[in-house]
Amino acid sequence: MAQPTDWSPIWISMEASVTATIITLVFGLAAAFWRERHNGVTMALFDGACLLPLVLPPTVVGFFLLLLFGRNGPLGRLLGRIGASVVFSRPATVITAAVVAFPLMYLTSRAALEQVDSRFLEAARTLGASEWRVFREIALPLAWPGVLAGTILSFARALGEFGATLMLAGDIPGKTATIPIAIYFAVEADDMRSAVAWCAVDVVISLALLGGLYYWTQAQGPARWARR
Repeated sequence: MAQPTDWSPIWISMEASVTATIITLVFGLAAAFWRERHNGVTMALFDGACLLPLVLPPTVVGFFLLLLFGRNGPLGRLLGRIGASVVFSRPATVITAAVVAFPLMYLTSRAALEQVDSRFLEAARTLGASEWRVFREIALPLAWPGVLAGTILSFARALGEFGATLMLAGDIPGKTATIPIAIYFAVEADDMRSAVAWCAVDVVISLALLGGLYYWTQAQGPARWARR
């Protein structure tokens, strides 16, 4: 359990959340853009797979990740051949945070891309622009406010991840003990002062993120109208 003078859970949580948010931003945007260009019955399965970590209990997500990355799991055996291991390591905190935060990024990015006028995209394709250029120069700038909101929400979700992280990364002080894990084991040890302190840190960071998103959104509205 992290002691009150041990601030490592903050740095571990921030490092894992920032890295996981970058990963979800890249893959969530790519998945959302690809999904917008495809329709059909099979796309329901694709949506379900992308959103599954959002509806499953975190411990179930963590258990599936443990099956994948464990010593006898397919990815675990593959990593074992090169002498690497994910379970109970710092990368495990990033993987679990990215997996549970991905659905939020996918949902918000897809919703933002749906608001982009498809005529702009089709016109660019007609003029010979590649899909990468259409995405980078047209779709992304127009959908950026929604994408930014998804990025902030994904970071907040990654910061608060507990169940899956405990299953895959465990509680190793100074290595995998994030803020939620520090809170849990502080309560288990009846160290309510530390638990309250860690809760306050988590609340302050989350409120700062959500407050920043709110004020940025409020400022963007008048700015858009002023440009028209």
